[in-house]
Amino acid sequence: MPSVQSLQPGDISTSQNSPHVLLPFLQSQPQNTLTRLYQRPSSCLSIFRLLGPLERQLIMNLLWLESAIPTNTMAAWVVPEGKKLYNDALTVMTGLHIIQNPTVKLALNSTFRSSLRQAITGGGNTGSFGVPADKDDKRQPNAIELLDAYALERWETILHYMVSSGQGQLPTKPSSGVLYLLQRSELMKANHGATLQITSSGFQFLLHSPHDQLWDLLLQYLHMAEERQMDLVEVLSFLFMLSTMELGREYSTDSLSQTQKVLLEDLRDYGLIWQKKSSSKRFSPTRLATTLTSLSPSLPTSNSRTGSGTNAVGVAASSAQQGFIVLETNYRVYAYTDNPLQTAVLNLFITMKYRFPNLVVGMLTRESVRKALANGISAEQIISYLSTHAHPQMRKNNPLLPVTVQDQIRLWELERNRLKSAEGYLYKDFASQADYMYVLEYAKQLDVVLWENGAKRCFFGSLEGHANVRGFIERRTGGG
Repeated sequence: MPSVQSLQPGDISTSQNSPHVLLPFLQSQPQNTLTRLYQRPSSCLSIFRLLGPLERQLIMNLLWLESAIPTNTMAAWVVPEGKKLYNDALTVMTGLHIIQNPTVKLALNSTFRSSLRQAITGGGNTGSFGVPADKDDKRQPNAIELLDAYALERWETILHYMVSSGQGQLPTKPSSGVLYLLQRSELMKANHGATLQITSSGFQFLLHSPHDQLWDLLLQYLHMAEERQMDLVEVLSFLFMLSTMELGREYSTDSLSQTQKVLLEDLRDYGLIWQKKSSSKRFSPTRLATTLTSLSPSLPTSNSRTGSGTNAVGVAASSAQQGFIVLETNYRVYAYTDNPLQTAVLNLFITMKYRFPNLVVGMLTRESVRKALANGISAEQIISYLSTHAHPQMRKNNPLLPVTVQDQIRLWELERNRLKSAEGYLYKDFASQADYMYVLEYAKQLDVVLWENGAKRCFFGSLEGHANVRGFIERRTGGG
């Protein structure tokens, strides 16, 4: 049996500092909900994948024990410098109700233990991992390349609409359900009833990997599941089931609950599910679905091929990982890409000059940056995007981006922030300098002074602090 000592703190600190975004949501659910979820082997296996390496090791140490182990015995395996990481791991597992009452003895939740054992060893006929559809001799299963192309087309339709809507372009509209979710998650908003436009949160969303982007939207979907009177356990178990399915294989819809069939229709809009038609009795998960709980890329890499050559999916994913942007000190931007989505993102904050088959040339100008700032995109987000997607040749530079360009982008942002408005009260007409200083010092102690002018004996205080300052003045003047 491996011990906790075999893991060095540095090996697991990254995972501990960056838990999967779904784990806090699961920890907020009542124990009854999690117990129902743990009845499905695919759900237990998926959650096991989402945990950090230390949590996974502790689970494997406890999985095959028939009785609880004293907490002191487990703690004896932990090196002193790993004590905090060990305690944090127990906290995560306790929050998920994988273990209960770890103060005296450690044992896995019996339902979780039984289901995870079944997931690892096989057996059972619960259909937790999906029910493969019967073989149809009249048609061939969908090729993986077709599923990849379909997933990318659906996913990039969403992203392209986000960056192009409200910019004078006519992008393809996603379904009404997708648009509602984009608004609910505040990635897009309608200004005064106008066309939807990307927000600052939406631009930050574009900086994430497809895996993180997908889970951001799915979390919003989970939050509104109860509003739609959907069983949360059924929704979660279906997502976990998809993540354990085999890419390129067809599965039957007959074993799905009514809630899961509704979810199946919704997930088609995001490119997670392929169906020949909505009434079909079989479906195929795409790579977006099968990688939900794994470290594999959510979109195909540049090695993916189609009959006509390199898949456009692979080109987009490859260029995003390697970087495609060159920024010069004269504010000129060269983007080595033919991907419409990447071009549309750049168009949010640069002025386009030329477009070639595999190259876009533009300029960072005061007008283009201020336009982006007006749409809620910050200077730091622009700099972050340029840094994230910098060309490999740019990465030889130190610093990565020209300092003069970074400073100028920040200065253009400061131009918009020279004036700030705040509600409050102006205090003036003090009888003497001593009275003014006495009240001013009191207001400063409360940290409510927004502006002061000693020559004119006046200062401006925040709205929240007015009651205290007014009461102080009245007490000093005897309630006059």
